[in-house]
Amino acid sequence: MKPVCLVLGAGAGIGGNVGMRFARGGYHAALCRRSDEDGLHKLVEGIEGEGGSASGYLLNAVEPDSIEKRVAAIEAEIGPIEVVVFNLGAQIGDRALADTSYKAFEVGWRLATFGLFRLASAVCPLMEQRGKGTILVTSATAAVRGNRGQHSHAAAMGGRRMLCQTLNAEFSPKGIHVAHILIDGAVDAPDTLGKMLGPEGFQQLREARGMEHDGLLLPAEIADTYFHIAQQHRSAWTHELDLRSFSDRPWWNH
Repeated sequence: MKPVCLVLGAGAGIGGNVGMRFARGGYHAALCRRSDEDGLHKLVEGIEGEGGSASGYLLNAVEPDSIEKRVAAIEAEIGPIEVVVFNLGAQIGDRALADTSYKAFEVGWRLATFGLFRLASAVCPLMEQRGKGTILVTSATAAVRGNRGQHSHAAAMGGRRMLCQTLNAEFSPKGIHVAHILIDGAVDAPDTLGKMLGPEGFQQLREARGMEHDGLLLPAEIADTYFHIAQQHRSAWTHELDLRSFSDRPWWNH
């Protein structure tokens, strides 16, 4: 039986590439995304075409019990979840306070912070029983710096970061490794940055900063870092790190 890597937020960018990397490393990749069933199937087929093992599920993380039921089903039908990747975004765009409704603010919190809390509540007791497990949490610059127009996103991501710290404080001594991974820069991903900019704007950015320039974070390279963290010896665990292109200014110098 292969160990299971559960990915919440398995799009064509970070999440999908992380799933592929873990499948190459001998895991069964259980991939969850909110929409685009065709894209999900292509991702699973791509992994299986390389000789890997994967399954795909549509999952709306805001719906009550959706995360909890999926965790229980995977444990019962596939096997023990050894690694969880929480890759759900919570970006609602650049909005002034007056343009940020209560509902919009709450949605960011439900995705970024409450979603992680629900996931931890579902998997940590299982991992604790087994004495091991890894939770890898994708985060953003907003977790450490609140910019103008980012009321919802910064509050949600800041909460996500603090939740990772409290989870570590409780569960690291029990063998569960929680890593907060701050993506401090633009990612070369068609289903996130590509959707925000539109196809033409995304391609212009890739030609100006990405591709041979290496100025955009490459999802496949990010995935290698995730896999490395999950294999670390517990005497030298990484609990938080930044990832950014060599040419970007770090968040603390802005």
